[in-house]
Amino acid sequence: MGIIKAVAQAIGGALADQWLEVYEPDDMGDMTVFTSGVLMRQGQNKKGTEGTVSNGSIIHVYDNQFMMLVDGGKVVDYTAEPGYYKVDNSSLPSMFNGQFKDALKESFNRIKFGGQTPTAQKVFYINLQEIKGIKFGTRNPINYFDAFYNAELFLRAHGNYSIKITDPLRFYAEAIPRNKDHVEIGDINEQYLSEFLEALQTSINQLSADGVRISYVPSKGRELSKYMAQTLDEDWNQMRGMEIQSVGIASISYDEESTKLINMRNQGAMLGDPTVREGYVQGAMARGLEAAGSNANGAMAGFMGMGVGMQAGGAMMGNASQVNLAQMQMQQQAAANQAANQPAGAQTAGNGWVCECGANNTGKFCSECGKPQPQANSWTCECGNVNAGKFCSECGKPAPAAEWTCECQTVNSGKFCSNCGKARP
Repeated sequence: MGIIKAVAQAIGGALADQWLEVYEPDDMGDMTVFTSGVLMRQGQNKKGTEGTVSNGSIIHVYDNQFMMLVDGGKVVDYTAEPGYYKVDNSSLPSMFNGQFKDALKESFNRIKFGGQTPTAQKVFYINLQEIKGIKFGTRNPINYFDAFYNAELFLRAHGNYSIKITDPLRFYAEAIPRNKDHVEIGDINEQYLSEFLEALQTSINQLSADGVRISYVPSKGRELSKYMAQTLDEDWNQMRGMEIQSVGIASISYDEESTKLINMRNQGAMLGDPTVREGYVQGAMARGLEAAGSNANGAMAGFMGMGVGMQAGGAMMGNASQVNLAQMQMQQQAAANQAANQPAGAQTAGNGWVCECGANNTGKFCSECGKPQPQANSWTCECGNVNAGKFCSECGKPAPAAEWTCECQTVNSGKFCSNCGKARP
């Protein structure tokens, strides 16, 4: 028994009216993975037998659907190509593979059935679209070593994932409960969700091994999908004929101890800046003065108590401020040294430069006086021309020799000292 193609594509209800019995898929929503065919008898036709697909019946297959003709629980023929198909009890299985090419033949050979008189035939459909919006949430926190914080942290993840059926025959044989005519993904998700969460923990740990900072995990859905494919798809494909398509993490939360560690580390990083640290010291002193002024025993008593405390802790606060100020001065000095090492007249102003006349510019010439932008190692000739080479491009004079200091402390520009005659080292 098998099916033959009646017409390649559905072209309207008028075509279906040519046959007395037409099978259409039952309601198939976004979360439906499996449903039965519904017999649509035409006119006064009453010849069909319940539980039997009559010879000559027409089966309608839509896009992204896989139709199976089943006899006694065994698949006798199938198609993954949309169109109208006629049941022919005298034909062998046709096996219209459609998008799956020849990949389904091996699965069919394992569960094939034929050669017997059909007794309980049914039509079933499997949804080939991506099944989206399957919710997940970690029951227990997942450990995550973060190299940035240098600590073992714990997180919880919630979101959605999607699957796609890649081998519908294997999916029917292994995943669909027996004697079911309609299956939603939620009906069979409990077992798969446990496996999914186990693979999710493995994949999140792989992100940790790759050095991804824990706060970046919510934006790593694509990487997680790749890791999940490596971890889970091989088993799910071989066992059940389905695979993970995408993983979307809606929220990441940390347990209480991890939150404390993260906040402590972030606060320490901020206080590593002497400017921020000095502001913290000054703010603490200001809050002390404010608290003293609102003392319930009177402001004078508060300030007297604060004076005693300042005598005990003032030295420590003063030392902290001295250290902060010293570090700020070192930073300012470093910035000044960097600016001093730039060519004269070439200090940057944003993306531009400052001319000797004080004008800020972005082009090659000063918008105020017309002088060209100085270059590194540039020099100004006696004629006023700015040059970068060894000779003036205007009058041809050579660049002045760099000055040097002799052992006798005389500053020279020639090859010999003008005071003692010693050669330039």
